[in-house]
Amino acid sequence: MTPLDAETHRPLEGGPSFSASNRLLRVLWMGTWLVLARFTPPPLHGWRRLILRAFGAKVGKGARVHASVSIWLPANLELGDNVLIGPGARLYNQGRIAIGARSVVSQRAHICASTHDVRDPLFQLVCRPVTIGEQCWVAAEAFVGPGVAMGDRSVLAARGALFTDAKADGVYGGNPAVWLKDRGMAPGLTIA
Repeated sequence: MTPLDAETHRPLEGGPSFSASNRLLRVLWMGTWLVLARFTPPPLHGWRRLILRAFGAKVGKGARVHASVSIWLPANLELGDNVLIGPGARLYNQGRIAIGARSVVSQRAHICASTHDVRDPLFQLVCRPVTIGEQCWVAAEAFVGPGVAMGDRSVLAARGALFTDAKADGVYGGNPAVWLKDRGMAPGLTIA
């Protein structure tokens, strides 16, 4: 999904950043999630997976998405098997967000897959995909910025803000997040 040209559509002056069909689809999505998912009890993850898939998300088996999660557009979302998206998490996926199997995005974490060209006086919107590997953990209230790739088993500590790639098995924290240590998982231990 490509943003509209800022020179033609002038979003800073109230013009759209996306096509009318995209905006209509998102209104339909938000209404559907509000009515059919937002107030469902926690155990109804299967129902919420069904709704996400109906709107184009690729959702692995056993993935759990809480009812209070905010997703900009399911068609730009890929969740591996047994992923957990915690209460109040925000997946701002104007660009693609892919989260690998058995990864956890904790409560109120924010993953953002778009930004603006700061050199452009018209502030052109730019989609920059985010990739989170397998067995990763984005802790409570952490932020993963546009274009970031988190290697398998990496961790972003609570309230950390990650703007650069995270190497596999690394633990990152702070704002901006920096490498703190290796995760120290048992060698060769992976959950099948």
